[in-house]
Amino acid sequence: MVLEEVAKMGLWSLQLNPALTALPNHVSDKHFLRKHGPNAYYGQKGL
Repeated sequence: MVLEEVAKMGLWSLQLNPALTALPNHVSDKHFLRKHGPNAYYGQKGL
């Protein structure tokens, strides 16, 4: 269900603005690395 909702949002976004482009790599890297990188700062600390 979540995947379908995200797909709908993507489709609607492109219908509203066909010139949309993907996020720059540094933005997606920042959000990935805040959870999974060596200096992760999101969520609980390891036990």
